[in-house]
Amino acid sequence: QVQLVESGGGLVQAGGSLRLSCAASGRTFSRYFMGWFRQAPGKEREFVAAFTWSDDSAYYADSVKGRFTISRDNAKNTVYLQMNSLKPEDTAVYYCGIKVFNSRSYDYTSKYAYDYWGQGTQVTVSS
Repeated sequence: QVQLVESGGGLVQAGGSLRLSCAASGRTFSRYFMGWFRQAPGKEREFVAAFTWSDDSAYYADSVKGRFTISRDNAKNTVYLQMNSLKPEDTAVYYCGIKVFNSRSYDYTSKYAYDYWGQGTQVTVSS
């Protein structure tokens, strides 16, 4: 079992910044990748960013490239999402996910590849 706890969401004006955190506990020693997704009302959960331990690399959706940065602190088992130059269209519930099992898909952009999810944190960007 793995538990993920997100924090750092809130209300911010357009152009502002927020930093989200995702703390993992439990069976995390065999992690493949961790990612951030978001879901706006009436829309599907969409990929935002991911960090893969296999090649120590970060990947981003085109919509956030250059504005968001994913990073990790291995000692704290925590992944961060620094969000700058926020836009109203970034408003959504942000979820952290992790893949730990050697099964399913290895496509980090697909929500179906992840084995566990956090409870989500609301990000609201006002215009």
